[in-house]
Amino acid sequence: MLAAVTAPTTFRDGADALTLLVLLTEFAMLRSSLSRSQVRLYAFQSLVVTALAALVAARHGLGDLYVIAGLTLVLKVVLVPWIILRVLRDAGTELAGSHRLGVATMVLIALAVSIFGFFTIGSMPFHSSSLPRPALGLSVAEILVAFMIVVLRADVVSQAAGFFSLENGVSVTSLVVASGLPLVVETAFLFDLVVAVVVFGILMRVHHRRTDTLSTGVLDRLRG
Repeated sequence: MLAAVTAPTTFRDGADALTLLVLLTEFAMLRSSLSRSQVRLYAFQSLVVTALAALVAARHGLGDLYVIAGLTLVLKVVLVPWIILRVLRDAGTELAGSHRLGVATMVLIALAVSIFGFFTIGSMPFHSSSLPRPALGLSVAEILVAFMIVVLRADVVSQAAGFFSLENGVSVTSLVVASGLPLVVETAFLFDLVVAVVVFGILMRVHHRRTDTLSTGVLDRLRG
């Protein structure tokens, strides 16, 4: 009887901690000044998403979700960071470029956006069968903060990391809303990520070759 009471509590606490850790990783991305740190933070964030998917699969007996967790581990934790780090090694640069605003200002904006997303979505009368109720608000906050990374950081690597992090936020949302999606649908989402990585990799190479920098500041001077 005691085990029946404590098991759901352990799952709830673990799921909440992992979901919150994804959001905190995005705040670390927003502050990081090194390109390699951005990539490593993304790899760690993806590992947390993998652990969350495995936790949901174990709790609800979803075999397809184990497959998705394995694919996420291979693609997001290993393959994507390896590709981006190889591009950075060829570029021979470490700095992630300039910020559009001060670090403190960016963090405050991201904090305000995340609070808005959490409380706005969290107040909706939605019940998830797979994750605790706060997970939906946190996942939307993750999507909004990832979007802020793309907008507020002024270098190609950070913007790519923000886009990939946004995809992680969408993955967490899908775990909350529809963790039992067919395997072919979940795999299609991961295929989109692979295409995005290839496109961003090409853009990084071309941009660095033409401007000798990964900063997007030079693009702000373009006029139509």
